Amino acid sequence: MAATLVLGITVFFAVASAQTPPAKKPPADKKAAPADKKQGDGAQTAWVKLCEKATAQVKGKDGKDEKKDLNICLTHHERLDGNTGMVLVSAALRQIDGQDKQHFMVMVPLGMLIQPGMRATVFPKNLWEKVQKNEKLEKTEEAKLKGLQLGYTLCHAAGCTAEMDATPELLTDLKSNGGLMVFAISASGAPIAFPVPLAGFEQALAGQPIDTQKYGEARKALMMQIAQRQQQLQAEMKKQNDDLQKMQGSVAPPAAAPAPPAKK
Repeated sequence: MAATLVLGITVFFAVASAQTPPAKKPPADKKAAPADKKQGDGAQTAWVKLCEKATAQVKGKDGKDEKKDLNICLTHHERLDGNTGMVLVSAALRQIDGQDKQHFMVMVPLGMLIQPGMRATVFPKNLWEKVQKNEKLEKTEEAKLKGLQLGYTLCHAAGCTAEMDATPELLTDLKSNGGLMVFAISASGAPIAFPVPLAGFEQALAGQPIDTQKYGEARKALMMQIAQRQQQLQAEMKKQNDDLQKMQGSVAPPAAAPAPPAKK
C-alpha cells in the first residue's frame, strides 16, 4: 500500500484484499475518459479513481489457502473539514480484477450507532440542487427519491465504514443522479446527514486511474496547508487573549471609599 494514501482509503484497500474470494472472470475493458477535477470550498470533493496492487489469501481450487496478487480500484470521493483536516464523509466504489461483484462503501466519523446501520437517499440532479439551497421539496418530488440501506463492516481510527452490493441498478443511479444524502445515527440517537455529490462519478469510473503517488503528495500538501492555518488561528487567538489581559491590567482599580469617621 502506498504510505501516502489517506487512512480511510488504505483501509478500503485492506478490507477488499482480506475479504476477497477466488477470482472468476476478468472485467471487460472500459474506454478511458478524463476524471472530473472540480473542488469545493476548501475540501476535496472530486471523484477520483485510485488503484493498488494487493496480496490476498484466497481459497484455491483444491480448497487450500493460497496467496494471490490482485488489482483493487476505488472510485473515491471524500470531503474534509477545512479547519482540522478530518474526513467528514468518504465514499467509494470498490472493484477487484476478476470479481463480478462490486461494493459501494461510505465512511463517516466515529461516534455513530452501529446497530441501526446507515441509510442514504438518492436525489435526482434537479432535486439535489434544491436541497443544496435548503429549499423544501414537494410531496410529489419526495416520491422520486430512492432509499439505500448500508451495513457497517469495519471501524478504525479514521471512522466507521458501511457498505452494500453495487448492483447494476445502483451503478446507474450513481451515474445519472445529482447526489446522495447519507444518514448515520449519533450516540445521542439523532440522525446526522452527510452530503455526497455525484458530479464527476461517471467520468472518474470510466477513466484511467490517477497516479497514487501524485495524489498522495497533493493530499499531503493540503494537510500541511490546513495545519499551517490551524497554527495561524491559534497564534491569532493567543495574541487577542494577551492583548485583552494587557488592557485589563492597565485599567486601575477604583479607589476604595474613605472609611467613615470614628464615633466619639
